[in-house]
Amino acid sequence: MKFTKATLVASAAAMSLGLAACDGPTEEAMEDTGEQMESELDAQAEAMEDAGAPEAEVEAMEDKADAVEDTMEEQADTVGEEMDGNEM
Repeated sequence: MKFTKATLVASAAAMSLGLAACDGPTEEAMEDTGEQMESELDAQAEAMEDAGAPEAEVEAMEDKADAVEDTMEEQADTVGEEMDGNEM
């Protein structure tokens, strides 16, 4: 059987959707909160950049946004799963 790149991408996407469906409501809410916080911090970083803030400050805000989202994702994977009763 010959697989194309599109077939492999579609298969990977379907598998990731299946895994995402395993998240409970608390875990999903925690992940959504992390993404929202990251979005807000990224918007602040963009506003800082538009206002002429030094590049180091803008990058620090972007790094903070990434760290916040990563932390919320980790908490969702542990605390959220426990609260949903989906411990792995």
